[in-house]
Amino acid sequence: MSAVKKESSPDKFDLYILNVDDFKSLNKEKNELKEKIANLRLQFEDTIRPYENELNTIIRKLEANLSKIEGGTVPKAGTAKFGRGKLGASIKSLLQSNPDKAFKPREIAAALQTKGTAVSLWFNKYGNVDTDIERIPVGDGGKRFVYQIKR
Repeated sequence: MSAVKKESSPDKFDLYILNVDDFKSLNKEKNELKEKIANLRLQFEDTIRPYENELNTIIRKLEANLSKIEGGTVPKAGTAKFGRGKLGASIKSLLQSNPDKAFKPREIAAALQTKGTAVSLWFNKYGNVDTDIERIPVGDGGKRFVYQIKR
């Protein structure tokens, strides 16, 4: 009859499992920190975006006033051209950065420095089916709309 010996020191399998558990916990911690950093970056970008838009608007006005003072021609406000899908992403980020405000297409176009017709066309073609954007009828007959991010 052989008696089972009790060992006080862990064997190689116990040591391996301990190392794996440490690795798993460190990996979990790493992923949680990455997620926190990503959330902080998004909050920072959402916080700074309205100030950047306001600064760009003021700079354009300053340039227009400076050219009037110098006697030159007023430079035309450049319009941004958005590639496929970029306009929708820009519109959504603008609406998300101001969740309490409803925008007219003209206001969105001014904030994004593009043409109002491009924004209206995007809303008519793609914005209708977007589940994140709320379309609110205004005015007589409800033919005009303002847009807001759904809460």
